Amino acid sequence: MPIAAAKGFELGDVYALGLLFAGVVLFAAILALSRQDEYAFTAAIVYLVLGAVASLGLQALGVDLLDPLEDHELIERLAEFAVIVALFASGLRIDRALTWRRWSSTVRLIAIVMPLTIGAITLFGTAAMGLSLGAAVILGAILAPTDPVLASSIQVGPPGEPDASEPRFALTSEAGLNDGLAFPFVMLGIFIAGENGSDWIGEWLAADVLYAITVGGLLGAAAGYALAAIAAHMRLREWLRKELDPWLAIAVVLAVYGLTELAGAYGFIAAFVGGLAFRRHEVRAEHHQRVHDGARLMENVTELAMVLLFGSTVTLAGLSEPGVVGWLLVPVLLLAIRPAATMIGFVGSRTDMPERAFIGWFGIRGVGTFYYLAFAIGTGVLTDAEATLLYWTAIACVGASIVTHGVSSHPAVRRLEH
Repeated sequence: MPIAAAKGFELGDVYALGLLFAGVVLFAAILALSRQDEYAFTAAIVYLVLGAVASLGLQALGVDLLDPLEDHELIERLAEFAVIVALFASGLRIDRALTWRRWSSTVRLIAIVMPLTIGAITLFGTAAMGLSLGAAVILGAILAPTDPVLASSIQVGPPGEPDASEPRFALTSEAGLNDGLAFPFVMLGIFIAGENGSDWIGEWLAADVLYAITVGGLLGAAAGYALAAIAAHMRLREWLRKELDPWLAIAVVLAVYGLTELAGAYGFIAAFVGGLAFRRHEVRAEHHQRVHDGARLMENVTELAMVLLFGSTVTLAGLSEPGVVGWLLVPVLLLAIRPAATMIGFVGSRTDMPERAFIGWFGIRGVGTFYYLAFAIGTGVLTDAEATLLYWTAIACVGASIVTHGVSSHPAVRRLEH
């Protein structure tokens, strides 16, 4: 009787090794997600390390790594799915009333802090890194959005829990909205890089700012609420099995996102607003917890898979691409630009200084950065040299954010609570 799927005694190939690694990775994910609330690290740090190990192994075996320029469409699609699931899940767990006063911290972060961050990174990109204005604006726009899931310990809790502290709510709602609201700035950079003159400004304002944002929000709200109502009606007729509720979130976000993208609006905005609307219809429904749990599990799996994927592309040669100046952007962004922009944005607010410092520090970068970068590369407006520089600078900033914010999240939360 043969002991392997080949004639005689023969060791397995790279595919078998890949299956083994996938099993180990999945086991590590389950363990890391189960224990991350108890230790001073997050599951994302574990996956970043596993990705780096995978990169070393693939290089040793002579297997080609993912190429950020050649494989930009694959990166874009994978990151796109991870982001929309995370955005919808963020919307599902927010119970705060939709009033201007109660969302004032979110407005400050979106309307003041994000544009200031983009402007400061753009200035650094042109003055220090030697980027063209268009490429620098794209760099600012892709690094400005914060991630809705990579540091779950600082987010609001699941639906039904008492209203979270202001910093937790501010960071969760900011991450839910700025992934979509960064899109006009990405498009601005693409226009600057690919067009001459200023004839395009009117088109950008009308189509990429006013139309895409407004329609994205309206379609997300309408579709999210309507699908929640349809699901509730089907439950009354016992057409839905409760054990399948966790999958409902995936069906809803795909429908909301697809509808909005067909209309030429921003699906990221619709995904978050759709989650908010879905929650508003089911605010007292017992089954909503199961829907949220399904979305939460999927967002953790997809985001961690993307961290693993990006970690597996890391090479020593790639890490040298940004140079000293590019790597200097990491501390400048995390220690200066984000905290300073937050302090400016919260001038005159009732948020006290420790809370402002907490919000300013946890501007966590994540998967959305790579979606926008892959999208920009796909337009062809960046030179190969600029695209390469932007990718490895993004790797540096996101990797540093995952490690530093992941390690500091538990101590910072405990200190804030005291």
